[in-house]
Amino acid sequence: DVQLVESGGGSVQLGGSLRLSCTASGDTSTSNCMGWFRQVPGKEREGVAGLYVTDDTTYYDDSVKGRFTISQDAAKNTMYLQMTALKPEDTAMYYCAASSSFYCPMAATRRITASSFRIWGQGTQVTVS
Repeated sequence: DVQLVESGGGSVQLGGSLRLSCTASGDTSTSNCMGWFRQVPGKEREGVAGLYVTDDTTYYDDSVKGRFTISQDAAKNTMYLQMTALKPEDTAMYYCAASSSFYCPMAATRRITASSFRIWGQGTQVTVS
């Protein structure tokens, strides 16, 4: 089974930067969708960045476009979320996610929704003040 572990969260001031990491263990060869989501208490989990592994196409929510960058290092089985120009509204628990098969609806819909993902990490907190 694939397991995902996030790291890199923390507290940062307005305008600061953080890089989140998501390290996968197990067989990830069929995980064609990778992504980052965030959630604040009382609200639904929202997708902020996605990566279609087949062709390295990236997708971003409008709220983070131009400030966040998703990438991966396949050799290290690690995905990253580089976050810059952070705002207080970026404060949330951040989760990495992966699909469990080659099936990746995100590639067709261009929307980062939970339907493309079946494997989730435990989350890492990001606080911007």
